[in-house]
Amino acid sequence: MSTTSQNGQGFTFLDVERALDQVGDVAALHEMLDMLQDSLERDVPKIAALLAEGNVKSANRLLHALKGFIPIFCIDALCDHVTRVETFSKTASAEDVTPLYAVLRNDLEKLQSDIDHYMG
Repeated sequence: MSTTSQNGQGFTFLDVERALDQVGDVAALHEMLDMLQDSLERDVPKIAALLAEGNVKSANRLLHALKGFIPIFCIDALCDHVTRVETFSKTASAEDVTPLYAVLRNDLEKLQSDIDHYMG
């Protein structure tokens, strides 16, 4: 999916308005974005490592967790992309999931950049 278009808020994937609607206030949003950033920093490379080891089941568990909280913070296109890769990883081999995850990983890294810029 990898896109360079922005959502009108100056971010590629972060949707601050959506997130504020979900969490209620800026202080809570900052706390939750800190947690999201920690999770992305830990899990994005871990998923790639698990796929490289052929451990698609464990990679799927981490993708499933991402699928659960990404909709709070992100535009629909990224939510849909995470869902597609997570769903595919339930039945596909690590070899088949790896190239799809590589594209998703790029987008998740752009999300990390969005968060860094917002939290600035």
